[in-house]
Amino acid sequence: MIHNFTTDHQVNHRSIRQFKDQSLTAEQLTTLYEAARHTSSSMFLQQFSILHLTDPKKRAAVREISKQSYVGANGDLFIFIADLYRNQQIRHQLGNDDGRLHTTDIFMQAAEDAILALQNALTAIESMGLGGVVLGSIKNDPEKLIQVLDLPKMTFPILGLQVGIADQEPQLKPRLPLDQITFDNNYPRNFNISELKNYDQTVTTYYDLRDANKRIDSFTNQINGPKLNQHESSRDKLLQALHDQGLALN
Repeated sequence: MIHNFTTDHQVNHRSIRQFKDQSLTAEQLTTLYEAARHTSSSMFLQQFSILHLTDPKKRAAVREISKQSYVGANGDLFIFIADLYRNQQIRHQLGNDDGRLHTTDIFMQAAEDAILALQNALTAIESMGLGGVVLGSIKNDPEKLIQVLDLPKMTFPILGLQVGIADQEPQLKPRLPLDQITFDNNYPRNFNISELKNYDQTVTTYYDLRDANKRIDSFTNQINGPKLNQHESSRDKLLQALHDQGLALN
């Protein structure tokens, strides 16, 4: 592969979950925002917003929802929101109706805007020598999260992002081999689990050797285990929470 400052940072990405007790500077914060603001946007609808949570009570509430002790602890905490409220208000104030804003198509475009903006922000953060972690766990209880953040209808929290000065040096987590995720023209249907034997061993070794939360486990065992087994989860409320917000109704 081609090596340069950007690509080397990207392929060496590590999720940082421990941060020093120091917030971003105004310049760093503006850089994060500008990187997010200039992200590609579907149909130029620009349907995302960012909440920067500095209120200790709100940070604690998000931590309780996420069930992760590091969430909202040190560093800066951001929530990336699919935001159709702003465009709804533009249409209303110009004398129009909601049009297609309640469709799954338009919601998906908003979700994509938010996700892409977060990734751009994280890349910018890492380029400044800082660390970050993407937080899908904020949606463990989507209805409660919407209440905590006091979000209006036509908005939905997609992902959290916690960033700051890293206070740990985790090992690089091994990813699936390229031949398992990249294909030319056609998606192959002849997958055999034996193709992942070497990767399973690599993952097992990674968990055996890493410093924190030590466990010995393979990738295929994780896929075949509790993560995807049938069980009730508060995340099952996601679709109802979306509908309650007036989103993806069709």
